[in-house]
Formats: sequence, structure tokens, C-alpha cells
Amino acid sequence: MAKITPFKAVRPSADKVALVTCRTYDDYSSAELAAWLSFNPYSFLHVIHPAYAHAQKITLDKRFKGVLHKYQDFKEEEVLINEEQPVFYIYEIQSKGHVFTGIIAGASIDDYQKGHIKKHEDTLQYRVELFKDYLHQTGFNTEPVLITYPESVAINTFIGLQKKHDPIYSFATPNKEKHTLWKIDTQSEIDWLQEHFENIPNLYIADGHHRSASAELLFEQDKHLGNKNLNYFMSFLIAESNVKIYEFNRIIRDLNGLSKDDFITKLSDNFIIKPKDQELWKPQNKFEFGMYLDGSFYALFYKQSQKATSVLENLDAQILYDTVLHPLLGIEDLRNDERIDYIPGKQSVSVIKDLVDEGEYEVGFMLYPTNMSEIKTIADKNLIMPPKSTYIEPKFRSGLVVYEL
Repeated sequence: MAKITPFKAVRPSADKVALVTCRTYDDYSSAELAAWLSFNPYSFLHVIHPAYAHAQKITLDKRFKGVLHKYQDFKEEEVLINEEQPVFYIYEIQSKGHVFTGIIAGASIDDYQKGHIKKHEDTLQYRVELFKDYLHQTGFNTEPVLITYPESVAINTFIGLQKKHDPIYSFATPNKEKHTLWKIDTQSEIDWLQEHFENIPNLYIADGHHRSASAELLFEQDKHLGNKNLNYFMSFLIAESNVKIYEFNRIIRDLNGLSKDDFITKLSDNFIIKPKDQELWKPQNKFEFGMYLDGSFYALFYKQSQKATSVLENLDAQILYDTVLHPLLGIEDLRNDERIDYIPGKQSVSVIKDLVDEGEYEVGFMLYPTNMSEIKTIADKNLIMPPKSTYIEPKFRSGLVVYEL
């Protein structure tokens, strides 16, 4: 069963919501970040990155205290306001042909610890501890964990009825997205939603493995304080059919001492190779890979006889690692090796071509996206996907809804 809870959120005043909310901090280049901070005094970027110009010169402790102070300033100035009672929200994002709709709620730490909220990615302990310290010192989180639930006609109908009401927010953003938020605050509707989620045996983390792990670590550290908000972490719950899964493509700086001809010869042990010349070729099916090398594209078809029976070994990202990245290019640590970088699949293949043509990288590989069935099977078997296997949308806007701890 899945236990979800409403919470007393902090959110922007209606007249400033379009100015306050922002993309996640990592989405901005240095130039963009400086421009937004200079141009928009209401941006939540001022909260999550105070003293931007001096950020590299101060300790993490001072930076976290600066975040808290700026957050308190926003509340005192009523840029951010407190919800009067615990509520759920329906949140919809319309973005370039996709419409994502889900429920903002608190997800249970107990469910996470018991394995009812399943994960498919590994975490880096230093990142988990860093974000745990951030949560402990600032006392709030505005980046929910993206969690999927099985398709439900009843929940879809409930959401559809809620969307007939007037929203509390409806605004557009500079990246041409439309964001709409509805509040669920009547007790009967809150009870109905909780009861229906209790009938769902398992939920699956799509994005936010580090955030959920940090929330658990904070709970274990501070549970003796009796703060019930620590029993949950903010989540954006969305039907598994409503997420968009992209691949992460790979670009590598060198051929590990191999010549182009030797490298292609070694590739032929595991792949049927078809030149595509200047065609911006992307894989059309599982077990297909694109490659850009020395000014030309290639289609790589994994040989049928090589396929394994394990779901993990049959993941395209794992196949590329097992047959190319590790044995041929000498890359062992996909997270930390400086010779490899990653490009989200939502970006054009031409981005990879340009990066290789500029000379900083020697070769690029394009993958076919993983599907939700593979993700769930990996999670159900308590297996871990290779790093950077998926880039999943939707992405939540920082500062839209704040969960206080």
C-alpha cells in the first residue's frame, strides 16, 4: 500500500508566481544565472543561490544559512505565503506537445524504507549527505521526487474533475511552457485520494533518487525531535504512462589509443555496422546504437546471438558499457571518468556532431530510450541501472511549492 499525505505548503503569491518560479539551478549557465539574478528580484534563484558572485568564497555552512535567511526574507515580504491547512495539489505542465499532469503530496519514508517506493538508480553517498545537511539547515525543500503510479481510471477521473475548478495559478514561462495548479482542500476529497493510493501496492521513483535518500537520512538523524514532517518527503505523483523517458547519449574524448580502423574492426565483433555518412541517424529500436566518428554517422546493430537473458544485461546502456565503453575505450567509472560526458536525448543529434567536430571529443554514441517496463523490472528485482541511463520529464519548477521540515 502507498501512504500519501497532504501538507501545509509555502507557495508564491498569485501575482508573483511567474516571477518567482524557476528551472532547477543546474539548468542555468553561468551567464543565464547572472542575468536572471540581476533582472528579476523575485526569482527563487535568489533563495537557492544567495550571494551568487561570492558563492565560491564562502563555506557550505554559511551558504546554507544564507539560503535560509533569504527564504525567510521572501516570506516576510509576502513573496511567499503559507497555506492555511494541509492540502494536495494537482499540477499540470504543457510543454512542446506534451501535457504532464500529476499530484503533489507527501510520500512516506516508511514506505520508502520498506521497499513500497522502489528505486532503480544508485546514489553517491557524498551527494546524499550534502543534501541532507542542506535540508537540515534550511528546513525546506522545493524539488519533489518524481514518482510514478500504475494507470488508474478512478484517479484519472478524479484529476479530470478537479481540473474543471478554477486553478490557483495559471501562467506561462519564457521556455514556452504553461503551468497550472489546482488545490485539493476538502476533507472528503483528501480522504478519497488517500484511500485510493492505499490500494496501490508499489510506487516507482522516476527521478530524484538522491533527494529521497537524503530525506531518509535526515529522518534517521532527526526523528528523535518528534517533527512529523520528517516522516514524509515532497513528491510529484504521476501515472507511469504520462512520463516522457529520454536516453542519455554518450560522448568520449578519445579512442583509448586505438586508430579509427582498429576501433571499428573491434566493434564488428559485437555489432553489424552500417555507414550513414552525413545522415543524422538515431536508433529506431532497442539493441540499435548510433555512432558519430571522424565526420560520419554509423548505425550499430547489436548481434542477435549476443543477447543475454538478464533484464539488466539487455539494457542498451549496459550493453554499450559491456561491449564498448569498458573493454575498448577503458572507461570503468561512468560517473567520475573525465573522458566521458552525457547529452540528454531531447537534444538534437547535431549537438553531438558539433561537439565531436570541434575536436574536444573523438566519438559520440546515441542510444534508444529505456521504457517504463524495463525500469519497473529493474526496480522489482532490486537491481541498479547504469548511471545516466534515463532523462525523464516532467521537470518541476523550483519555488512553485515548498515543503517545510
